[in-house]
Amino acid sequence: MLKPISFALASLAIGVASPAFASDSVSKMADKIEPQVIEWRHHFHENPELSNREFETAKYIAKYLRSLGLDVQTGIAHTGVVAVLDSGKPGPVVGLRADMDGLPVTETVDLPWASKAKSTYRGQETGVMHACGHDTHMAMLMGAAKILVEHKDQLRGKVKFIFQPAEEGAPDGEEGGAELMVKEGVLKNPDVDAIFGLHINSQTDVGIVKYRSGGIMAAVDPYKIVVKGKQAHGAYPWLSTDPVVTAAQIIMGLQTVVSREANLTQSAAVVTVGKIQGGIRSNIIPNEVEIIGTIRTLDEGVRDKVHEGVRRKAEHIAKSMNATAEVTLPLNYSYPVTYNNPDLMRQMLPTLSRTAGDTNVQEVNPVTGAEDFSFFQEKVPGVYLFVGGKAKDRPLSEAPAHHTPEFQVEDSGMKLGVKLLANLTMDYMNQKP
Repeated sequence: MLKPISFALASLAIGVASPAFASDSVSKMADKIEPQVIEWRHHFHENPELSNREFETAKYIAKYLRSLGLDVQTGIAHTGVVAVLDSGKPGPVVGLRADMDGLPVTETVDLPWASKAKSTYRGQETGVMHACGHDTHMAMLMGAAKILVEHKDQLRGKVKFIFQPAEEGAPDGEEGGAELMVKEGVLKNPDVDAIFGLHINSQTDVGIVKYRSGGIMAAVDPYKIVVKGKQAHGAYPWLSTDPVVTAAQIIMGLQTVVSREANLTQSAAVVTVGKIQGGIRSNIIPNEVEIIGTIRTLDEGVRDKVHEGVRRKAEHIAKSMNATAEVTLPLNYSYPVTYNNPDLMRQMLPTLSRTAGDTNVQEVNPVTGAEDFSFFQEKVPGVYLFVGGKAKDRPLSEAPAHHTPEFQVEDSGMKLGVKLLANLTMDYMNQKP
């Protein structure tokens, strides 16, 4: 259920008057630079690059940030770009993040600036598309950088603009994304006190901002289970230890990890099997079967419990069939819960209300999608938000999903994102002692 947040109540919740510092000025400047933000977005959309390959994207961003007079570093976590705005006055360090990578998706939307880019992904030629809105995220953060530079005299402390590669996951055999940026010290020197990020949403109306305190997006943990038995002729199954039947029982058993062991009134969880592979022909019972799937959780305690349950079910069911099950969990990557720090979320609610308007700020249920922004939030308090990108007159049933060839969001949705990033930064700086 969506719940509008009252600006007045939110102000009382933190016990201070809500700061309206430079809000009108930010709004006017956001109006003024909107055509430039749209131009940036169209450029990125027309020229997408895959994860860890955002070379031209990074050059374009770095060139612009240098034109603002910012201290710019490149090559962080392969292609990441980081710029620092120093107000010259003591105060906190605020991190603002945008992701840069496109997806191996061939665009079908009829736009003058549609992507025609091609690349190779896992050995296959594919189209490349900003099918999740990262083009808008970069443009919004560039717009916020321009506004904050213009308001430098009203800032305290420093702003660190983080343009992150490989949010969609690094190529096989490579490290990348927020996890690698953190490992390489992106939150240090200067040390970030709080970090803000946002994601455009194709199924939320333009002008709406959605938030949640605590877990807003799930932890993701892929897993692999290799069930090992004994091969035999399919006509003589009693001579085998059948890994196919064992795998089938394990898959059914996994469904009870959530339905019978997780307290779903407190936090949702998902255990999905996405791939089963084993055998070569109809009359041979194979030696082994491979199961691959994903686990999604919204609470660290539930995450631990589900992981234990998956291992226990797989190993014990296999043992009961005289087979063995080797569980690899996590398989090749793992994202923590995207967790909005409750104190920081409470502190910034008045900023959301003032920027978007009380009725346009909606509290939402968590989603079981995942975001590697969570790696930043593991180290420092952070807030992650959703902003609307759907035209208000477009029926929700016709709104395209993310990660599809039909994905589309409205340019007009970016203005709110620009204002939010700027106002969150200025308000946080002027509230923190």
